[in-house]
Amino acid sequence: MSKIKSFSVDTGDMFYINHNSSNFTVIDCNLQDERKKEIMDEVCAEAKNKDITRFISTHPDEDHIHGIEYFDKRLPIINFYCVKNKVCKQDEEETDSFLKYCDLRDDTSKAYYIEKSCQRKWMNENGENDKGHYIGSAGINILWPDINNSKFQEALKKANETGHPNDISPIISYSVNEGVSVLWFGDLEHDFMESIQDDIKLPKSDIVFAPHHGRLSGAIPEKWLKQIDPKVIILGEAPSSLLKYFNNYNQITQNSAKDITIVCDGKKIHFYCGNENYTRNFLVNEGHDDSSLGYYLGTLTL
Repeated sequence: MSKIKSFSVDTGDMFYINHNSSNFTVIDCNLQDERKKEIMDEVCAEAKNKDITRFISTHPDEDHIHGIEYFDKRLPIINFYCVKNKVCKQDEEETDSFLKYCDLRDDTSKAYYIEKSCQRKWMNENGENDKGHYIGSAGINILWPDINNSKFQEALKKANETGHPNDISPIISYSVNEGVSVLWFGDLEHDFMESIQDDIKLPKSDIVFAPHHGRLSGAIPEKWLKQIDPKVIILGEAPSSLLKYFNNYNQITQNSAKDITIVCDGKKIHFYCGNENYTRNFLVNEGHDDSSLGYYLGTLTL
């Protein structure tokens, strides 16, 4: 089994994947003072005894990197994955978290620059470590950016010049053989996705974390939605008035559900949340109550 968790971290993003291998992956962080110790206690416990831990940063905006310096103190980041960039911020935006991001991004001993179809042990390749210990693949693949694509190059140039990096976010796929498939889009914006929708074909995926925290400004183009054909779309914690509700698809809204935990057990996907009063009728109650995971929402059979 593997486990995916999406933390309720205000209007930011923070996820981890506890893989069904000796891998542990974190995607972004937004560690606010009131929860940072609690969250990092959990992350450290989940990552314990894993051979490989990696931190994937979708882009350097504060709501995706806040508290990364505290994260690094609690669980030192030695594998830092990001899209190669030279984004700078105005003096008032140069927070401790952004400066730590820059340190990690520019440290060639720690940084690995992700792009479409990149291959790496043990992100998407099996292999032995330096102690001869076999480690299975994490099942993570990067579907975008294509660094040779002129639209991406223009977006990167704009991000480097203006400090607004939403459209350099990668598209990240996680999949398990004969099991769940999941997509993340960072904060890609609708207009940019529209401009590249013919440049990339996306795979069918069971679960999608909606871009830009589920905002209308990050609405996934209809062409991509038809390709993906998601069974569940998870909307982030943008204000309800700004959310893009995908009326033809099953949805979970994090601003109501709070923390979301997804347990992937073969063809069965069990959903849990932090709000005991939240319900989703499209999920089947199979009685998998487990208070350590939150309140059981129900199960999806793939």
